[in-house]
Amino acid sequence: MTATVSFTIDSPLGPRTTTAAYERKGAGEPLLLLHGIGHHLQAWHPVTDVLAAAYDVIAVDLPGFGASEPLPHGVPYDLGTVAPALGALCAALGVERPHVAGNSLGGLLALEMGRARMVRSVTALSPAGFWTEGERRYAFAALRAMRAGATALPRSAVERLSRSAAGRTALTSTIYARPGRRSPDAVVAETLALRDATGFEETLAAGGSVRFTDDLPGLPVTIAWGSRDRLLLRRQGIRAKRTIPGARLVRLPGCGHVPMHDDPALVARVILDTIRRAQ
Repeated sequence: MTATVSFTIDSPLGPRTTTAAYERKGAGEPLLLLHGIGHHLQAWHPVTDVLAAAYDVIAVDLPGFGASEPLPHGVPYDLGTVAPALGALCAALGVERPHVAGNSLGGLLALEMGRARMVRSVTALSPAGFWTEGERRYAFAALRAMRAGATALPRSAVERLSRSAAGRTALTSTIYARPGRRSPDAVVAETLALRDATGFEETLAAGGSVRFTDDLPGLPVTIAWGSRDRLLLRRQGIRAKRTIPGARLVRLPGCGHVPMHDDPALVARVILDTIRRAQ
């Protein structure tokens, strides 16, 4: 069940309070799950139960996405604000130094939290920030096209398209390798989440100059990339490995940009293996 928590952000404008939505399940060491841009915490549902069998799993809607409030007016959606905000969110939930797994934007935020030594381990699935300028422009154009499509279609059209494998492919093939396997209800929900994401444009604007360039020595890190990622091409994983030499680089065969749906068992195993390296 989704709940909400209020927490205080230290921003360039001074302390500001906002509210985030989250789901929490299981017991044990805490594990924070961070979704990608335009998505929502439900992206993690295919792996949550497996992870919650051994850990205290907390999946959150990032500020300005899903059911979470946008950041207060004037507060930037950059790494220097959002990553500490996630630390404040964890503190509000009584969590200290969780393990963290993130996808795309969430992967970049997970690495930034690792750089700040806010977490015990990092699993980054197709993380943003290891692109060339051309690759970034391509990815941002694809994301804007997805957003434009989600915005232009009335809900009735989204629901109609989601009833067929071809329609689900048209709506979600940019991020999934096997979009036809997605349930109609899930496709409708994530299309509406993309349409209604108040933080989308400001997050893209903040990401225009982002490059992750820091090593994370002494921290267990896994970088995992889907072999069929059409949004952030898998060669970016090689750059990530060069940037973070101690990281484990894992290939996810047959998976797209959001691999939790394409191969839940494999993704859960990768996350669990990373956590065990920290113990």
